[in-house]
Amino acid sequence: MGLSNFWFYTIMIVVILHIIIGFAYLLYKLSPKKKDKESKNE
Repeated sequence: MGLSNFWFYTIMIVVILHIIIGFAYLLYKLSPKKKDKESKNE
């Protein structure tokens, strides 16, 4: 049953990386840095 453990850890790593990347992306989008997007305020 080593294959099931491999898939379990693979899925967990993908989920954790997805959460970290998504959180970093949100922080980047919510950062107060405004360069060329000043005219694109919602």
